[in-house]
Amino acid sequence: MPIPPYVAHLRSMVGRELLWMPGVTAVVLRPGAAGADEVLLVKRSDNGAWTPVTGIVDPGEHPHVTAVREVEEEASVVAEVERLVWVSATGVVTHTNGDLAQYLDHTFRCRWVSGSPRPGDDESTDAGWFPLDGLPEMSQLHRDRIAAAVDNPGDVRLGR
Repeated sequence: MPIPPYVAHLRSMVGRELLWMPGVTAVVLRPGAAGADEVLLVKRSDNGAWTPVTGIVDPGEHPHVTAVREVEEEASVVAEVERLVWVSATGVVTHTNGDLAQYLDHTFRCRWVSGSPRPGDDESTDAGWFPLDGLPEMSQLHRDRIAAAVDNPGDVRLGR
């Protein structure tokens, strides 16, 4: 997984110690052929897990801009943010290289604008549309983020 330059710089000073970082999850939805919504998922190259598109917010970047950027970079799809649906802090994450991180995640409901999913960079090995009732195996947290975007609550969900 490519590490953003500013994170690489921080890592040069703190090593694998815990970093607190702003992140996003972009749950991109589109109407499926059978009328039911489909969700865009990517297969991560670091651990092989299927997830919605996720990413780290660059310094000074607004999280909703990060969501759109990451979808295009990771899945070659153009998406538009409809709304923020959930803000939560993750538990401590131990990345495959041993780096520790914890994220303030902003989960956005997004709609597909154009493009056919395919890996756009080396962060994913596959990308595709999945029916909501036919999701591949994935963590409960990612299932919950998808559910929050599909439910599209009137208020932003706060916390776990």
